[in-house]
Amino acid sequence: MSLKYAMNVVELLDDSNINGQTVVDLFTRYQFVEASTSTVQGENGSTDFVKIIVKGTNGKSVGGSAPTLGIVGRLGGIGARPSRIGIVSDADGAVSAIAAALKLADMSIKGDRLTGDVAITTHICPSAPTEPHEPVDFMGSPVDIFTMNKYEVLDEVDAILSIDTTKGNQIINHRGIALSPTVKEGYILKFSNDLLRIMTMTTGEHPVTFAITTQDITPYGNDVYHINSILQPAIATDVPVVGLAITAQSAVPGCGTGASHEVDIAQAVRFSIEVAKEFTAGNTTFYDEDEFNHLKSLYGSMKVLQTLGNSANHV
Repeated sequence: MSLKYAMNVVELLDDSNINGQTVVDLFTRYQFVEASTSTVQGENGSTDFVKIIVKGTNGKSVGGSAPTLGIVGRLGGIGARPSRIGIVSDADGAVSAIAAALKLADMSIKGDRLTGDVAITTHICPSAPTEPHEPVDFMGSPVDIFTMNKYEVLDEVDAILSIDTTKGNQIINHRGIALSPTVKEGYILKFSNDLLRIMTMTTGEHPVTFAITTQDITPYGNDVYHINSILQPAIATDVPVVGLAITAQSAVPGCGTGASHEVDIAQAVRFSIEVAKEFTAGNTTFYDEDEFNHLKSLYGSMKVLQTLGNSANHV
């Protein structure tokens, strides 16, 4: 099921001429889907942002009140041409998000519409720059993180699942998928038991998680180390954000080719679909609201961590 969608999207995106409109065209035949693309020019080239709304039976897009799940396919670029030939490891976030959108779209015309909307966003850039990073090189992006968040973090969502290749580190030594703690308004909260349960169900294994630090939830550009951009959506919203990492046992460069594994991507797609089903029906939460409010009453706002801080170097 999910594997078919993952394979088809990998083949589609592994093309030096791929663009956002080609992705949008995949959804023209679906009655309950709206898809659009915007080309944005940056200092290092351009990229096509893609937005796909899969409408629920009681979703906000049709005047309903059911929660909306945001799925962000986070990446620097799907290719590093001309320095690398072919689709790069960093593309897995975009592949997963688009494959999940396609599966949800197919479900919608087969009578299995979700209760609420699912808003899927990502961007398509087959010729993004690379950049140095320890322990292995990363993919850069034609646009900065604030531009990415402007197009990928939507106001109408009630929670965000951010999917990103997270292989360029020595922290995670598991191949497949892994889950982050919930991040909200500068707080790193406990893991969602609901999401851990869904991961156990969809993988057939014990849930796998990964640690994040304060640095990881601050914006790029503040001269501190980040594991990658998986939690950068959290700087642009007050809704809870959880990172879904596609992982490897060894450190793999984001700009490496031949490093995407369709089976791992399919795991991310299956997990995302099941989260979408439960969250939009109101059966799953990303965080404990009462405990979060208690934390704020004890320690105050942590929203400063969503900013570049007060360093004169970043004014």
